[in-house]
Amino acid sequence: MNEMIHAIQNIFFIQSASLISIFIGIILLSYLLEDLAIITAASLSAQDVITPTMGLLAAFIGIASGDLGLYFLGRLSTRFRLLRYKTLTNTHLRYIRKKLQSNPMLNLFIIRFIPGLRTVGFTLSGVFHIRISTFFISVMSATAVWTAIVFPSVFFLGSSSWVKTSEHQWLLIPIMTMVLFATNRLARKKISKELT
Repeated sequence: MNEMIHAIQNIFFIQSASLISIFIGIILLSYLLEDLAIITAASLSAQDVITPTMGLLAAFIGIASGDLGLYFLGRLSTRFRLLRYKTLTNTHLRYIRKKLQSNPMLNLFIIRFIPGLRTVGFTLSGVFHIRISTFFISVMSATAVWTAIVFPSVFFLGSSSWVKTSEHQWLLIPIMTMVLFATNRLARKKISKELT
């Protein structure tokens, strides 16, 4: 079984073209599920498929470009009159606008760590014309903190001798993804209870 895993790795991962496709794949994966992209990059780094620098860089580029994409999507959406009218008249959106504009750096930093708020918060930052420099600094700082917590944890776990010698080392990715998913669910429930 172990020989078969090594043969598959040699087929897919040895050539430099494959390294570029892995790099791009991690970036694209981060657009769907950021945590899974970080875990995958760290696991592949721990298995010596890619370097830790390459894995970390791919995850970070994917997350950062996705966040900026949400911001500019919000900016672009303000060209629609109906949406502009809703943002000015809706009481919930006015409250969010007030919060985001009162202390955007801190609020955007916090949004990164609250499950379920990232997409809405970052898109509304574009809708409410939060300064791009403020958005970028805050979001990149939060992304760096989050990535610096998750990536090394998975990398060091995956680098441990008992995981590396196991023929089930590939299970690290789904197990760590489920752990982060469960943690995010618990955090979301706790936050929603505190808000109600």
